[in-house]
Amino acid sequence: MTGHVRISIAAWVATVLGSLVLVPVFSGPFVFISAFLCAIVTGVGIGLQNLRAPRIVVPIVQLVVLVEVLALIFLRDTLRFGVVPWRETALEFNQQMVDAMNAINRFSAPLPPEDHLTLFAASVIAATGLLIHLIAVQLRQAAWAGLLLLTMYTVPAATVHGGLPAMLFIPPAVGYIVLLSAEGRTRLSRWGRRISGVTHLDAAGPIEASALGQAGRRIGLSVVALATVLPALLPALPESVVGNGLAGGGSGSGIGASISATDPMLDMGKNLKRGDNVTALTYTGGPAGGTYLRLTALDVFDGNAWRISHRTQGQKITNADLSPPPGYNGDLSKVPTTKMKVEVTRNFRSSFAPVPYPLRSISLKDRWRFNPSSLDVVSANGGVVGGKDYNLQAYQLQPTPEQLQAAEPGAEPDQYTSQVPSRGMQQIQELTKQVTADANGNSFQQAVLLQNWFRSSGDFTYSTETNQQSGMPALRSFLLKDRVGYCEQFATGMALMARVLGIPSRVGIGFLPGQAGKDGEYIVRMHDMHAWPELYFQGLGWIRFEPTPSARVATTPTWTEAAAPVPNTPTTAPTTAPTTPGQSENPDLERGGADRDLPDDSGVAVVDTGNWFTNGGAKAIGIGLLVVLVLGIPWLIRVLTTRRRFARPPGRVGVEGLWAEIRDTCRDLGLDWSDASTPRQVGDWLAERVPADVQPQARRLARGLEAVRYAGLADGAVDLRSETADVRKALWSQAKLVQRWRARLLPPSWRWYLNRGSAEASDLLDEFDLLLARIRSVLVPRRGRHAD
Repeated sequence: MTGHVRISIAAWVATVLGSLVLVPVFSGPFVFISAFLCAIVTGVGIGLQNLRAPRIVVPIVQLVVLVEVLALIFLRDTLRFGVVPWRETALEFNQQMVDAMNAINRFSAPLPPEDHLTLFAASVIAATGLLIHLIAVQLRQAAWAGLLLLTMYTVPAATVHGGLPAMLFIPPAVGYIVLLSAEGRTRLSRWGRRISGVTHLDAAGPIEASALGQAGRRIGLSVVALATVLPALLPALPESVVGNGLAGGGSGSGIGASISATDPMLDMGKNLKRGDNVTALTYTGGPAGGTYLRLTALDVFDGNAWRISHRTQGQKITNADLSPPPGYNGDLSKVPTTKMKVEVTRNFRSSFAPVPYPLRSISLKDRWRFNPSSLDVVSANGGVVGGKDYNLQAYQLQPTPEQLQAAEPGAEPDQYTSQVPSRGMQQIQELTKQVTADANGNSFQQAVLLQNWFRSSGDFTYSTETNQQSGMPALRSFLLKDRVGYCEQFATGMALMARVLGIPSRVGIGFLPGQAGKDGEYIVRMHDMHAWPELYFQGLGWIRFEPTPSARVATTPTWTEAAAPVPNTPTTAPTTAPTTPGQSENPDLERGGADRDLPDDSGVAVVDTGNWFTNGGAKAIGIGLLVVLVLGIPWLIRVLTTRRRFARPPGRVGVEGLWAEIRDTCRDLGLDWSDASTPRQVGDWLAERVPADVQPQARRLARGLEAVRYAGLADGAVDLRSETADVRKALWSQAKLVQRWRARLLPPSWRWYLNRGSAEASDLLDEFDLLLARIRSVLVPRRGRHAD
């Protein structure tokens, strides 16, 4: 096998092994498709190099072939004449990539086995394989190819919740070692043939440089083992050791959550489904019963995701009032205001500051800005609000149902909030007309009917256990089929249906009012994150609605309660126990269980603090049992090994096992067993360390081993189990108490087997090299040799 063929095959193996780390992220047969694509790329490269093609031509041809095969597998309908990729192929490929990225950004792993996701995974892996082949074979720099394998591992390791299984590090690491070994073997083979007697391998094969090769392999094995263990240990370290400073310092035991400007909806969904319910912030002041705190508003819907429109840097915050609420034409001087003090814990990481809407003024200045169209307060330099304390003043706009009903349709507030997708909307449009048929064309009545339909009459169920579809398929399924979702689906569903009716809408992201505490303080936790629709009414501006059912939010905005009754849905709390949004008043609501559609885990924090067992005691017990189990592994293996050795039938194998048992017993008890001595010398040494009545058994054991090793005596009559048991018992009785306990809990022979195991693993790699050399010698006939 020539050098470039060896490295090419090793590059293919490394790529395939590296792709296994994506198994927790993607579903479907992407690994097999990727392996097939990489095999084609590798075969083309080998063929061109055998034909002595110019080095620069090889990767170009490989890329062309890769594009052709990808198009034949995934984009066959776009090919001209059924073979040639054309403009439509490029456009469809781009759209598939966009859809895949949207799905990756919006949903947690494992992703569904959809065609665009399989195409994305296969394309990325095949492109990585092409680059690895280029670097390792064409540029002859195999070591640098490890960066690509590292990237393939670290990206899912950083994005998959809980991290990747530690064992998944081994395949790409082994692939990297195979690639380095292939390159090193190729380099060394150019020096000539090996002088016989270097190792036990075939002297007729290429130079092995055994000492260097064994050292490299053992270092590689040590690195792989260390890298496998470290990922399992790092999550257990204190957060201040490996975490960022924003994660600590707040109340609660979790690491909190973050809301990014890239996809706030995705971040909110991840936190509601998987995040810890630690305290995000506390506030005092504000209206009675608490208030919603908004982070931002999503005003762009492209059919796949709700996002923030492109905005300028924003205006500087000063001591003066901020811009008036967009769309409000009334006299603000007559609108009551409320003052609040907000304290954000370091558990919450966001460049947006949680504030009520509409905001009048805020004490955050310096590097903070506000956007006039949405009144968001956002950091100008990418900083976070975690750890900030600030005072604010907000307007208490309380529009009446009569004002909203009298609002006349007017000009659109912007270019985004009235856009409706052009595809897949027919059934949703028909459904919207059916739900709002009794409104007689009045926008406010239509909005109230939509809100009531989502909360009660539409038979929706609140649950965070939603399907993994993305974009319009998910929204269509929610509205037309299963009708199961959480606040994201309810908010975006009502916002989209409002746009169908011609009502401008957007989706607010923020927090529910939280739980009332002592001295007028409200505690807002991570699971109080919420989404709601905001609809635009001429002269009144953006008005909040609440379509999420009472399982999550008990009350609706006051301006919608008198407009139309909500069937079978309590909207006001008893006077003896005021109900705030996020808290259910239904005494018959089933509590308990693990579903997030119950108010205990989705609306507001549970007041009951539990007991010692639930507040960390169970976890401590579990950790203690795990530690005991891990510490007991050497003892368990040692006990099972002893039983297995004594259970062997008489004969050569049985005698060797019994001798090994005495050897391990001596090592466990701290005795200086010598591997260099003969069995007779060791027998005499054993006889000196046991009582006189056991000395004959020690010598018979040594003579019996001599007989089976050197005299060829291996019949069933050689049964030394009783002698071994007597010698072993005598050795234990002569040892000190401390030595006996150490031998039980942590036998030193365990460490000896670990060292021996690493050496045998390295020898196994040597044997693998020898096997490859023998296969090569069979498949590739040797060149004829000159006669002497």
